[in-house]
Amino acid sequence: MTIPTAMQSRLPALPRALAALGLALAALAADAEQVHVAVAANFTAPMQKIAAAFAADTGHKAELSFGATGKFYAQIVNGAPFQLLLSADEATPAKLEREGLAIANTRFTYALGRLVLWSAQPDLVDAQGAVLNTERFRHLAIANPKLAPYGAAAVQVMQKMALDTALQPRLVQGESIAQAYQFVASGNAQLGFVALSQVMVDGRIANGSAWLVPTSLHDPIRQDAALLAPGKDNAAAAALLQYLRGDKARAIIRSYGYGF
Repeated sequence: MTIPTAMQSRLPALPRALAALGLALAALAADAEQVHVAVAANFTAPMQKIAAAFAADTGHKAELSFGATGKFYAQIVNGAPFQLLLSADEATPAKLEREGLAIANTRFTYALGRLVLWSAQPDLVDAQGAVLNTERFRHLAIANPKLAPYGAAAVQVMQKMALDTALQPRLVQGESIAQAYQFVASGNAQLGFVALSQVMVDGRIANGSAWLVPTSLHDPIRQDAALLAPGKDNAAAAALLQYLRGDKARAIIRSYGYGF
């Protein structure tokens, strides 16, 4: 087969282009770093999507650990090597900053959380949450209010509704909001106060029934991020903090029902 003269003249350029691409990829890999992130349990699904987009866009990798904010605080105080905290509240990052365990002036609110009363049963929860005044359920799941801000918000709701004493015998507590959700999803609890992000898909409740709790019934759930002391000189940590403020991350966050 004879290669046309015009095509022959282009052939040497292909190896050069591939070599240049290889050098660019090598440079990107050399600059890429990893950041270990402690993430509030309610933010599991959106953060998994954000981390994937972050890796594709920057080359950096986010290693994610999910759990209760209070538990993360105890681990950080005891030397856990987290470099970034995505808290379920604003108080914990502020406290870590005062204690010298978070870097000053790096805190910001990455999301405003919403609380819902949810059941896996389609017709159990009404649009006003009046089911809480009935005998139609045996157990009500909440996250531990001492460890999880969403659990503390659930307690405030019950107090505002003057139902805290009546509901106390039916409460079951999960260590985190993720465990509270599992109690309800599994049917071990008929109802639960969970994060909207856990039950929302594409802008609607994916299954079951839910009451979106009015924000007037509890303190705002301001979820703050902060750079922790071990991440001070980590390029991936700084890049992820910036990425969370960007349009792509915010679109993902908003799709799970969070505000800003």
